[in-house]
Order: sequence, then C-alpha cells, then structure tokens
Amino acid sequence: MGTGAEMNGDAEPRVARSDVTRRALYATFFKIGISGFGGVGAWARRVIVEERGWLDDREYADVLALCQVLPGPNVGNVAVTIGDRFHGAIGSLLALGGLMTGPVAIILILAGLYDRFGAVPSVNGAIGGVAAAAAGLSIGTALKMIERLRPTAEVLLVGVLAFVSVEVLRWPLLPVLLTLAPLSIALAWRRRRARWAAR
Repeated sequence: MGTGAEMNGDAEPRVARSDVTRRALYATFFKIGISGFGGVGAWARRVIVEERGWLDDREYADVLALCQVLPGPNVGNVAVTIGDRFHGAIGSLLALGGLMTGPVAIILILAGLYDRFGAVPSVNGAIGGVAAAAAGLSIGTALKMIERLRPTAEVLLVGVLAFVSVEVLRWPLLPVLLTLAPLSIALAWRRRRARWAAR
C-alpha cells in the first residue's frame, strides 16, 4: 500500500511524487497489463486504489471519467494520466509502456496459436468462457465503485440517461456527451449552491 502525503486539494495526488518511483510506475502498469485478461479496467482500479493506494476511489473515478471521454482505450488514457501526475511526460511513457509490453507479447503468441488451432471447437468454447468472465469483472468493478462512491440522485440520473441514449437508442456518443456534460455540470452546481445556502 502506498504511503505519503494525503491529497491536498484537487491538484496533488494522495501520495508524494517521490514515493512513486519510475520503476514502480512501470512495474505497476506492467502488472495491470498482464493481469487483465479479457479487460484491464477491473485490475487497474484494484491495483491503483486498493493495492498501491496512489489514488482513492473518488480520485480514480474522476480520472477514469475524464479518460472515457477522450479518444483511445480508457485504461491506456488512465496510464498516461497517472504517469504524468507522478513523473510528467516520462511517467506517461513508462506507465503506457508497462501497460502494453506484456499484452502485446502475449497477443502475438496467442494470435499465432489461434491461427493454427482456432477451428478446434473446444478453443471457441474457451474463448466464450473468457469473454463471460471479463464481462463479470467489469460489472463487479462498476458495482464496487458505485457502492463506495455513493452517487447522488443527479449522478444516477445522468448515468441512466447516458446508458439509455447510447445503448438502447443507439444515438452517437459525441452528441450525447455534448448534451449530458453541461447538464451534469449544471446539476452539480445546483447541488453545491443548495449546500452553501443550507449553511
């Protein structure tokens, strides 16, 4: 578990920059990369929040939310963001490199094996099982984050609207994002003003 200074405002990480070495940054994301068969997201949160303590649940959720609206894979964006937070551009390269090294080597090996044995029925069954396990990991991580973050009614409303718009109605992501982001900000601002007024 990471130690060091607690978060002091939004700009500083929970642990001191000196507590997260470049070697630790690379090794941590290497571990995430090789542990996340079928989906790295669940392992990324577990390692960064629960094992290393580099971020708490709220901070990780904020980083993930930002990275989900950026182009590219979510966890790749998370690696770049967290690497930059602790060691700037070099940290981003180390984190992303660590994340990608293992999976790239493994996928090259598996691609060769699948090319040779992919027609075997038991191989297709195994791939289906891995896909189901990956879906379960993603759902479990989402439920754990919801339980710990205790989202407000406004947050749940925006989440439901996003899900219905993109997954049910199949609307394009960008217009949905451009509509719901201002709505989310307005609802958060309204809640904050209500808290100030209550004081």
